[in-house]
Amino acid sequence: MKTLITILFARLVKKRNNKWISNPLKSQTQTFNKLLNKAENTQFGIDHDFSSIKNYEDFKNQVPIRDYEALKLYVDRVVAGEKNILWPGQPLYFAKTSGTTSGAKYIPITKESIRTHINSARDALLNYFLKTKNYSPINGKHMFLQGSPKLDKKNGVFIGRLSGISAHYIPKLFLNNRKPSWKTNCIEDWEKKVDTIIEETVGEKMTIIAGIPSWVQMYFERIVSNENKKIKEVFPDLSLYVYGGVSFDPYKSTFDKLFGKKVDTLATFPASEGFFGYQDNFTNDNTDLLLLLNNDIFYEFIKAEDFLKGECERITLKDVKVNVNYLLIISTSAGLWGYNIGDTVKFTSTKPYRIIVSGRIKHFLSAFGEHVISEEVENSIKIATNNHDVTIREFTVAPNINPKEGLPCHEWFIEFETPPKDINVFSRTLETEMLRQNIYYKDLIDGGIIKPLEVISVKKGGFNDYMKSVGRLGGQNKIPRLSNDRKIADKLNAFNS
Repeated sequence: MKTLITILFARLVKKRNNKWISNPLKSQTQTFNKLLNKAENTQFGIDHDFSSIKNYEDFKNQVPIRDYEALKLYVDRVVAGEKNILWPGQPLYFAKTSGTTSGAKYIPITKESIRTHINSARDALLNYFLKTKNYSPINGKHMFLQGSPKLDKKNGVFIGRLSGISAHYIPKLFLNNRKPSWKTNCIEDWEKKVDTIIEETVGEKMTIIAGIPSWVQMYFERIVSNENKKIKEVFPDLSLYVYGGVSFDPYKSTFDKLFGKKVDTLATFPASEGFFGYQDNFTNDNTDLLLLLNNDIFYEFIKAEDFLKGECERITLKDVKVNVNYLLIISTSAGLWGYNIGDTVKFTSTKPYRIIVSGRIKHFLSAFGEHVISEEVENSIKIATNNHDVTIREFTVAPNINPKEGLPCHEWFIEFETPPKDINVFSRTLETEMLRQNIYYKDLIDGGIIKPLEVISVKKGGFNDYMKSVGRLGGQNKIPRLSNDRKIADKLNAFNS
């Protein structure tokens, strides 16, 4: 019965979604007008004279680009309990995210925007079922390795992690499919939580597992160690792994070995600020994402290269080009206006609009003017690990500007699961790929400004030790791929000593 209901509903959702997929620019115009009309009488709408905005050019002139720090004066008023500030009324939730220069961020989630989060996650799965005809996971157990659903409350608004908030919206039809239990999900100590989840899931008919790759990897590895079996033997019915937030490429070879069989993967792009895309095509190895235009989100884009130079020319969807690195700017039904979320994307297609997430605008390495981005280091390590039959657990890259001897360089801190036979040959492959992908980096090497990269092996568990030391072990927390400073590098060195 669940399978039949799911198939019929999936077909209905597909028909609805085809309307905006086939009319993307019209959809964005409708969203633009809807958002402005709805928020015209909010404090933000009054301050920025929404009533006089007739077109996108007016909007650009009256609503500047802001990051969280620039919007914080408004957000603080919402957190204090004031109504009609960024969006009519009060939000239902604040998604609490990791700190900035002024501490934790509180991203508002309204009754309109929470619906888009939940519907997008639902649509991603429904689309997968329809496209692959793999309906077998529907009747098994489903597990999302997530943060605690226990919420605090302040001035009438619930506060928690986005993944914990989402746990309150499991469809009734699938409540009995959910793992782990509510009690286990509320455990705050991450390592204890993983052990308890293992107790509850081993022996169950697990068919869908979701979560950040690094933390799901920990979960799988503990199961393999405890049971002395591959995941295919522990969970023979597992056929879908859902992930988001980071590239899966660096983890793929490790997961393949852990699985011991073919398991489908589904890429998504959720964030506290909105759900922006999901993988809609499963005919090849591409994991690009359909940009969601039915989510009360109006999108703008700035060339990342220009933004880093201080130039902020904004364009809409109709003017984007494929294979250009853009900073993503959003305006939403949660009351975020001209908001810089910090993520960069590249379009792989404009019919329909599909993207890949290329990194974070703050997570780039340009200590010497090279402008290395996450996509480049992830592509390089993917090729190097494949070529040398290497598997890794985690990695990050940082500059060594003042070495004890010799020229400065990029240092790659890598925690290997299966190390290379020859670390120097492995390093040369990484270097070759970086020279191929980034012309600025090549110029610095050719000009003798910096020397070739160095690989530093991190001891087993070193990255977990680091995350624990900064209070970010588990949940949706991720290691930055790139840094312009030595904060992470120096701590990893300390753990290695």
